[in-house]
Amino acid sequence: MFDVRVSDEVATALAEGRAVVAMESTIFSHLGLPSPSNEEALSRCERAVRAVGAVPAVTAVFNGAAHVGTSQTDRERVCGPAKKMAERDIPVAIAQGWNFGATTVSAALTLAERAGIRVFATGGIGGVHRGSELTGDISADLEAIARRAVVTVSAGAKAFLDLARTLEYLETAGVPVLGWQTDEFPAFYTRTSGLNVPHRVETAEVVAAAFHNRTRADQGVLLAVPIPEADSLDAERLDAALASALEECEAQGIRGAAITPFVLERIAAGTDGDSLPANLALAEHNAEVAAQVAVAIAQFC
Repeated sequence: MFDVRVSDEVATALAEGRAVVAMESTIFSHLGLPSPSNEEALSRCERAVRAVGAVPAVTAVFNGAAHVGTSQTDRERVCGPAKKMAERDIPVAIAQGWNFGATTVSAALTLAERAGIRVFATGGIGGVHRGSELTGDISADLEAIARRAVVTVSAGAKAFLDLARTLEYLETAGVPVLGWQTDEFPAFYTRTSGLNVPHRVETAEVVAAAFHNRTRADQGVLLAVPIPEADSLDAERLDAALASALEECEAQGIRGAAITPFVLERIAAGTDGDSLPANLALAEHNAEVAAQVAVAIAQFC
């Protein structure tokens, strides 16, 4: 089993029972948002976490070592070139000494749980892809959410996925899906998807209590947080851009992990760049809510 290097700030916070929020690093790297928006996203998310009274902990592999929490030097590296790293890639990243392995949801959850962090903030999770009955394309994010004892805070799942089947998968996996002050499962850039969430919650304290009373020691919880209303994209315009992007994917034979960056790039173009500020806003909002939950869990325990 690999070791995790926890930064001094994060280690001190955990030892003192204070709130910590883990974050993935893909969104902040060149694989996520374009520069300088990725740097802005990192700064905004970190400030949002600290403003609530929690400590941010970016997860990554640097020079073949797993890290939770970053130094100033590492923080600069987070916004640079990287290799995308899911949970399955962590052993390879360590063995091959990757310069920077940027964590996806599944990898970040693995490192967060190993460090003892109970709350993780991201933009949107992966899920069941459209046409999965033929391709079998289901994100490893879902399995990680189901079996890592961490509350995952996200703006639902990425809009180009099969959201109904994603919710069905989570139900089968025994994941409590909570809607943050909403009755509908959010669809990343928009606040609603037409799909109900199993449980609506109004406060971080209720999320903390639900996590505390989970039925398995390894059971995760998904908290779905709608994008702020002022930052939500127009649904019709987004649907048109999404449909066009998915048609291009099919025509070009794009499959697997390549779908996400391709579709997001096409959505950005199809919305005249409006998806970028929306992405920044939802990531920051998720970080803020995650910090509230982390504080509530720290107080609960």
